[in-house]
Amino acid sequence: MMAKNPLVYLDHNAGAPLRASAREAMGAVWADVGNASSVHSAGRKARGRLEQARESIARLCGAKTRAVTLVSGGTEANMTALSPVWVDQGEPKYLDRLLRGATEHPSVIAGGRFRASAQDVLPVDGDGIVDLSVLADKLKDTTPTLVSVMAANNETGVIQPLAEIGALVRESGAFLHVDAVQAAGRMPIDMDAWQADVVTLSAHKFGGPQGMGAVVVRSTARVPSALMTGGGQENWRRAGTENVAGAVGFGVAAEEALAETADVVRLQGLRDRLEAGVRAACPGVVLFSENAPRLANTSCFAVSGVKAETALIAFDLANLCLSSGSACSSGKVSVSHVLTAMGVEEDLARCALRVSMGWSTSESDIERFLDVWPGIVDRLNPEARRKAA
Repeated sequence: MMAKNPLVYLDHNAGAPLRASAREAMGAVWADVGNASSVHSAGRKARGRLEQARESIARLCGAKTRAVTLVSGGTEANMTALSPVWVDQGEPKYLDRLLRGATEHPSVIAGGRFRASAQDVLPVDGDGIVDLSVLADKLKDTTPTLVSVMAANNETGVIQPLAEIGALVRESGAFLHVDAVQAAGRMPIDMDAWQADVVTLSAHKFGGPQGMGAVVVRSTARVPSALMTGGGQENWRRAGTENVAGAVGFGVAAEEALAETADVVRLQGLRDRLEAGVRAACPGVVLFSENAPRLANTSCFAVSGVKAETALIAFDLANLCLSSGSACSSGKVSVSHVLTAMGVEEDLARCALRVSMGWSTSESDIERFLDVWPGIVDRLNPEARRKAA
């Protein structure tokens, strides 16, 4: 019996492998006992670990330590940030409208705590960039507003012009939320340059544990109202006993991600090699958002007639893990709302594949993908390959 090829994991945007350093640090916490809210020595030790992790997460965003509220993941973080009630300079501030991009993550599309009738959508162009003229026009309405845009898209990797968006939002007096879940560890997070009131993070996108996220505010004088109430944890911003081990793993991963500044160059080289190989095998391939600013780790492409659902099964049988669109929609055969908003025709959108790389990706992983890819295309749409001959 032939040995199975080793696993090639190319789905970091869905969830990156847990870093060994994070796993080790979490194990040390699990070996101890103590609630971070307790005053005895075991509790104080847990508290110290928690605050050290909070400091590391704040450093990833260039924020103050007390600006970080730890939550259960990116979805809860977005749900917390998308609040129609904020505390601003000690007084309640009521927001009557949510403006959000058409290509946002489903947790933002759901609107958080805003009622459906209070939500409005910002269209995007063919690359997935928010239409700034529409944003500026909508902000002429003086209705108290929260604007929500993602720093980088989970499907295409496209990066929004956050400084320009932030300037428009600030000039209008509105509030700004930036979903930085895909950006963290892959591009600089600069809350001051973006003029963002709040950014949201998820640990498992860059090698931390699943089930940990963060809400990070630019100023602790302006914060969204608590989603989870009933206790004084997290400076009264999120009730519930803190997950110290998860926070420690989050913090260690944040420190490593922040130190990997040169990895962006490496990942871009791998992405360029991947896309060149995909195009060489199938000249008719469509690379989505190819000419827009993108994360170095993400490539989303399609070959007409090569259905993503069938291709993913073939890749899986070859022991390669990748995705088609958002991982939160896995198990559902549906057209990507991101590509639809970009004006991509349905038949082509159903062929979209996403390769996303990260700290564990190697050159051999990309070569393995490129070895398997032509054979899959040959089986699903031989004509696409014949055009390359």
